Amino acid sequence: MRIDDLPGELLMWVLIGSEVAVFAAGITVMQAVRLTDPAGFAAAQGLLDGRMAALNTAILVTSGLFAARAERDGGRGWLWLAALGGVAFLTVKGMEYAGDAARGITMEAHPFFTFYYLLTGFHAAHVIAGVVVLLLVSIRPRRESVQAAAMFWHMVDLVWVLLLPPVYLLG
Repeated sequence: MRIDDLPGELLMWVLIGSEVAVFAAGITVMQAVRLTDPAGFAAAQGLLDGRMAALNTAILVTSGLFAARAERDGGRGWLWLAALGGVAFLTVKGMEYAGDAARGITMEAHPFFTFYYLLTGFHAAHVIAGVVVLLLVSIRPRRESVQAAAMFWHMVDLVWVLLLPPVYLLG
């Protein structure tokens, strides 16, 4: 495959690649630190509510489907549904953070939680940016702008799928 064969603009692919690289670096460092205290990391990770992560995964994957439909079919309704999925994700994540805080789980509680809050918080910032982009594009949806918004939103989905195992599943 040649660069000219990729859908969308090259600059969007550079943005997506750099964002994925930043998250991959964070995950790599987290895994390296995990090697210094595997039992502590497993115990800390065991305090997280996996049901919230599963719900958020379902929300984001469904929202990604709506973004793909917007790209394929056009129309602001699909963009709004994708953005609504982002808002739902942030609501669930906020509830999860509130529950963690109520149980005394802070960034300082264990190095695992430092990574947990930094990585998931940085991802949440990308979700916020994605929701804004989806809503702005919905004002005057054009094929190129819808495609760019959907590409960004799929990157947000991909990053969540990359975060899920080391943050919630590997113990």
